[in-house]
Amino acid sequence: MSRLALTLFLILALAGCAARRVPLGPTAPVAATVDVTRRGDVWTADFHLDRPAPIWVFVRSSVTREGQLPWRARDWVVETPGVRLERRGRYDVLVGENGAAVPAEVRLRFRPFAHDLLADSAPALAFSTGAIALFSRQFDLFALPDAAAAEQLPADLSTATIPFTRTRATFRDESGPILHAGRRVPSVSLDDEDGTYVMFGPADPVESAGVATIIDPALPAWIRDALTSATPAILRRLAGALGPPPGTEPMLMVSWAGPTPRRVAMTGSVLPNLLQMTFEGEGVLRDNAGLRDHALWFIAHEAAHFWLGEAVVYQYARDQWITEGGADLLAFRIISEVYPAYDGRAELQKAIDDCVRLSTGRPIATAEERNEQRAYYACGVVFGLVAESASRRPFGAFVRRLVDDSRADRVLTQEEWLAGLDRVSRDPTLSADIVRLLDQGAPDPSALIASLFTRAGVRYALAENGRPRLL
Repeated sequence: MSRLALTLFLILALAGCAARRVPLGPTAPVAATVDVTRRGDVWTADFHLDRPAPIWVFVRSSVTREGQLPWRARDWVVETPGVRLERRGRYDVLVGENGAAVPAEVRLRFRPFAHDLLADSAPALAFSTGAIALFSRQFDLFALPDAAAAEQLPADLSTATIPFTRTRATFRDESGPILHAGRRVPSVSLDDEDGTYVMFGPADPVESAGVATIIDPALPAWIRDALTSATPAILRRLAGALGPPPGTEPMLMVSWAGPTPRRVAMTGSVLPNLLQMTFEGEGVLRDNAGLRDHALWFIAHEAAHFWLGEAVVYQYARDQWITEGGADLLAFRIISEVYPAYDGRAELQKAIDDCVRLSTGRPIATAEERNEQRAYYACGVVFGLVAESASRRPFGAFVRRLVDDSRADRVLTQEEWLAGLDRVSRDPTLSADIVRLLDQGAPDPSALIASLFTRAGVRYALAENGRPRLL
């Protein structure tokens, strides 16, 4: 591959890896509105706050992936006198100067920030056509009665005892209609929890086999063709296994950041009925089997979140293994069907090895506190293999029953998942040992996982290091 030192980046965003959604609830009041407008090359955000307050906190305040730096301070400028944009603890905030309250009307001028964040969707996507897609939830904020309190806010706002409110954002472009949910509209107002991308400028989706796609025309042809052909097949198989996807027609939005020297990168995220991907680097210019495998896995994993992540959600952060591990195992199974050259068995084995490593002497449930989120993916796959084998049916059938049973309240709890395992396995010792790994870890997870596999009927052999190796 020549002497270039190329690095492949894969960002696992979305449901579990993005910033934790604030638990607004259907009756949370709208405390702020914002008018986001493009006038030629000038972008403004006019905030209308329901009251003056010492501080307003931006909910989505993840740092950049490269350098882990706050990004708003570089590209957002407060035009309202007496108001500053600052970083307090983990969050970007608006504060009044000299202890004064932030007034009810605040204008910011900004440049769309089309770069990756460590734990959230990119604030903007830039296309070679000149089109820009803005992430709608980057403007969300809430008030605090004490400016110093922002420094004590936890990374997971769902654990904070704060009366959360909604922000309603209205988007418009003075040069013409914008694109939202596949349709051109004069403007759109949004206040949902998850967010989406609103596109300004030239771009129209192409519909094929139940999937709408917007793919940057400058994206290298080999990867564009792979995405165009595989995406409908992946979604068809997922729908066949899990039922119709919730919501509107799925969309795939793919941007191209250009042939940056000595780089091959793919990043992305999933939002309700929207898969977003960005490719970058000179290594993308030529056919790359590893990148294709990752791209197809990404689409399958993130599309699985339309069910495990949208149709149903987990209850607590510790339960991310339900959606992340479940989406991973579904993806491995689906991609092996769509693209037989894909080495799904190698990925499954890596999950087993990583689960052993990340649960040795420490509980899986607290992996996020240790910045070991990989445990949720890897061990969730292990638990999925147990459920799949114990049920003697494809994993999709096990997931479909869980999703269907949880549609009423949209919450799939750990207890409900384990009860589903007890139902198909008729062996409650399986769920008891899974709880042990979740809550305590194990001094020798290899032995415990091997025991789970034996009782569930997963075919394996023990390697020299004592770890189970799939057959």
